[in-house]
Amino acid sequence: MVVKVYGPHCASAKRVLVCLIEKEIEFEVVPINVLEGEHKNPEYLKLQPFGTIPVIQDGDYTLYESRAIMRYYAEKYRSQGVELLGKTIEEKGLIEQWLEVEAQNYHPSAYNLTVHVLFPALLADNTPNPKVIEESEAKLVKVLDIYEERLSKSKYLAGDFFSLADISHLPFTDYIVKYMGKEYLIKDRKHVSAWWDDISSRPSWKKVLELYSPPI
Repeated sequence: MVVKVYGPHCASAKRVLVCLIEKEIEFEVVPINVLEGEHKNPEYLKLQPFGTIPVIQDGDYTLYESRAIMRYYAEKYRSQGVELLGKTIEEKGLIEQWLEVEAQNYHPSAYNLTVHVLFPALLADNTPNPKVIEESEAKLVKVLDIYEERLSKSKYLAGDFFSLADISHLPFTDYIVKYMGKEYLIKDRKHVSAWWDDISSRPSWKKVLELYSPPI
């Protein structure tokens, strides 16, 4: 059964797509136009009652939330493709730690920057808030300083191996580096910059960007 991924052009769905490619899992995509509100249509809300992207359908199994989907497939197909969950319980613990860091510390500010700088149409009043932009960037600076320290000691966030923790950072960091004129947040930090150059050069990420360009 081929996996269906809803909303491939949206940032969070790209986490899932990279994971599927790294794990050598076949998939097909179902476009969802967020800018036109298709994620709020009744049929989509039957799959994802919170109206966010992405959702996967795997036969009769439906799952939403991108990080949960990545964990699911990395575990289900652990014996094929790239190992993304770590080989020891200690490695898995570090992956889970950095996935939580991304979700709780990195993503909120990166998401706010993305919406207010690139997609103000998603805001209730369609108007970006300069204060939110300034505060979000300041928070990211503090987080990225911690990343710089961490990445001075290991090639990737959870250690010297590529994992779900790194994949989870790809979509919104790509927006920061390429589209909003804030690439200095990444490039001005030697170890963060080297890490970004590494993970963003992976064939899986390049393929996702080639097939599913962001809606800008």
